[in-house]
Amino acid sequence: MKLLILDRDGVINQDSDAYIKSLEEWIPIPGSIEAIAQLSQAGWTVAVATNQSGIARGYYPLATLDAMHARLRELVGGLGGEVGLIVHCPHGPDDGCDCRKPKPGMLRQIAGHYGVELTGVWFVGDSPGDLEAARAVDAQPVLVRTGKGEKTLAKGVPPDTLVFDDLATLARQLIHK
Repeated sequence: MKLLILDRDGVINQDSDAYIKSLEEWIPIPGSIEAIAQLSQAGWTVAVATNQSGIARGYYPLATLDAMHARLRELVGGLGGEVGLIVHCPHGPDDGCDCRKPKPGMLRQIAGHYGVELTGVWFVGDSPGDLEAARAVDAQPVLVRTGKGEKTLAKGVPPDTLVFDDLATLARQLIHK
């Protein structure tokens, strides 16, 4: 199985320091939906692992998050692709869960769902927490420059981190290698 795991905000859709709180605020980054569809058509299983502390903070209900993910699936499906398992952490930073990145609980949940090892699996994110989560399970940390990616890169990333301009660039690399 060719598994690719993506962070959501800043990788698939535009991010906001004020949180993405409604379906109207959930705006795909140009090329990201097409990239997921192309990866899916090329035989990749594309899963998503996303921190969503806005739920714990009361900024939006779970139904709104579900609507965002339904929209993601609809858009990718409309291009002939498919989104695999989507997992989220609804907890706040001080809740002590094991799923909130940089902890690797969501990545382990995805691995368990698909019955795969995470060693070498690409986990694509835009923040230091994403890279830390990948390294915690021996996955390949991948940074995109979208979202918080440029800021993360400026602070320095582990030497084994792969860096791409955006999800579309990464998809072209994976599909044509």
